[in-house]
Parts: sequence; C-alpha cells; structure tokens
Amino acid sequence: MSQYDPFERGPYPAGVRTVEWTDRGRDRTLPVEIWYPASEAHLGEDLDEAHWDRYKPMPLAPEVSQCATRDAEARSGPHPLIVFSHGFGGERRQTTHLCTHWASHGYAVVAMDHVGNTAMDMIGAAMGGEAPDPAEQIAEFIADRPADASFVIDAALAGDAGLTIDPDRIGISGHSFGGWTTLATTGRDARIRAALPLAPAGGQTPLTPPGFADDMADALSLTWERRVETLYLVAEFDTLLPLEGMRDLLARTPAPCRGVNLLNADHFHFCDRVEQTHDLFQTMGPMLAGSMPSAEGGPDMTALLAGMKSSGDLCPGEHAYALLQGLGLAHMDASLRDNADAQAFMAQDLVRLMADRGIAVERL
Repeated sequence: MSQYDPFERGPYPAGVRTVEWTDRGRDRTLPVEIWYPASEAHLGEDLDEAHWDRYKPMPLAPEVSQCATRDAEARSGPHPLIVFSHGFGGERRQTTHLCTHWASHGYAVVAMDHVGNTAMDMIGAAMGGEAPDPAEQIAEFIADRPADASFVIDAALAGDAGLTIDPDRIGISGHSFGGWTTLATTGRDARIRAALPLAPAGGQTPLTPPGFADDMADALSLTWERRVETLYLVAEFDTLLPLEGMRDLLARTPAPCRGVNLLNADHFHFCDRVEQTHDLFQTMGPMLAGSMPSAEGGPDMTALLAGMKSSGDLCPGEHAYALLQGLGLAHMDASLRDNADAQAFMAQDLVRLMADRGIAVERL
C-alpha cells in the first residue's frame, strides 16, 4: 500500500470530447462530456496550461479551463466507467477536477446535462417571470434524471463514446440533486457496482417545502439486492442540504456504506472553483430562488443566504479537491477494480489520514 497514492495525478494524460446523444425512446437529446485516458502521444498535455481545454459554462459566462486535452487520441481499453450527475441548476462540467483525475487513472467518465434542469434552464425560468408548478417540476426531474444516467450507460456500452467500456466495472457519482440521482439510479440499474454521492439531496432539508422531501425520499429505492460499495462525502455547514438529511440517507443505505464529513465546508465545496462558485451563488441566489421549487410554507431563500458563511471563512477549495480526488479515486479502485491496495487504503482511519494532510474531516 506504500506505493498506492490516490491523491497523485495518474499516469495517463486526460482527454475530453463533447457529444450529443439522443434517447429516441424519450425523444430527449443530451449534451454529454466524456473524459478518458489519452494515448502516450499526449503525455503531459493535461498538466500544461497551454493544452488545457477552454470553454464557457454558459453563453455569457467567462471562459474557464479543465485539465484535459480536447479530442485527444484515446488509449485502448477496456476502461471502467463512471457516470457523473450535476446538481440542480448545474451543468455537466461542474466538477472537472474530479472527472479528469479519474481519467488520468484509466477511467472513462461520462457526464450529461440533465436538460430542463441546467443552469441555463433555471436562469431562463427565473427571467421568464413565471414560477413553475413545484410538484410538476420535481416529478419531471425525478423521472428524467435516473433515466438519463442509465441511458448514457447504454450509449457508452454500445460504443457511442468511441471507447471500449468494461460492462462489469461501472460506478456513478453526482452532487446535490446529482447525489440523489446517484442513489436513485443505483437502486434501479443493477449494472452499477459503486456509488459516490456528494452532498446528496433526498433527506430532510430547509429548502424543501412540505411534502417534497417525502416525494424525493420515496423515489429512492435504497434496498438494492446486490453488493454496492457506497461512500458519502458531505459538508459540515451545508446551507442547502444540511447534515441531518445526509445522516438520514446514510442510515437508509445498505451496507457496505460509509460517510466522511468535510469540516468547515459548504454545499459548493464539491464543484470546481469552490470560492468563486460559492460567492456567485450568494450573489445570484435571490434571483435563482424564483426558478427553484417552492410552495407556501417553504423556506426563505434570503434568510438561508444570510446564514451562509463567506468563502473566506470556510476551508479552502484545495482541501475539497484533495478529499474528492483521493477518496473518490480510492473508493472506485477498491470497488470497481478490486484493487487490494485501494481496499487497504480505504480501511484506514480516514480522519487521521486526512488530518495528516492538514484537512479536517469526521465520520458521518
């Protein structure tokens, strides 16, 4: 195990490509980002800023980058597959630091935009001035999201990603509503062997009006009749999805299951550019509240935002990146690759392990 270090970048350059896949049975077309191990011809490019892929998360947003080479030649497979699901009002590239890290260690990673529930969809709804019917909106997302995840697994296995995928080594991860999607898809799709929910929705939360938590919880089938390794990574001061909901979900998840709580962190510590994303939400939160499900008796977004710490008072984003990359990789290696070193790594005292790196966590 002394040779095993999941915090380090992997031996393969990370490539990335963007496609659109259409689920004809649902008449639904999804933009999909695919990360993968690239051939040796691209060695070092994903660590060289000059070769980084650059993109705009939204049309009017500033350009950002990810540590991957656009349309690089792929390394031959077969590759284990990880599906990633973004949060409510997010987009498929919200956590590229983790997806490119997995790719550098030999994984194929696919992340789809959940059309209808992306950042642009939510901003459009808010600017339109018409509040959507909350019950109908949640019901639509509950139906679409797990179906989207299973559909991209189908497409990847069919070769649509241009990669050879190992059908026996499939995992899933996601943040917030994507964490709910992770759990919901795992309950419905027996091909999934490992789950990594990041601050998942589905427990009791102050953002969820009466009855909605029950709808999301009831839609989770947390009684899967097979072995699924599950690791929750959550945040101590999560304003939007507090720890009570995380503990509730963890208690209902079949073993083997464990959870790690990042101390002095908030909801957006599971995204790229943690500080910027956190500050942007604090600024835009009141406007976006108009596009979020709400009902009489629901929470006051302004009051919630007033209770958020500033990004400067929270743990640095680098701590979250290390936690996600290190434990996220080791969890998948242990579960999907049956890697004995990774299994021994995850069997350690993870609180002490992270403390040795200057990162404060506790068991959930």
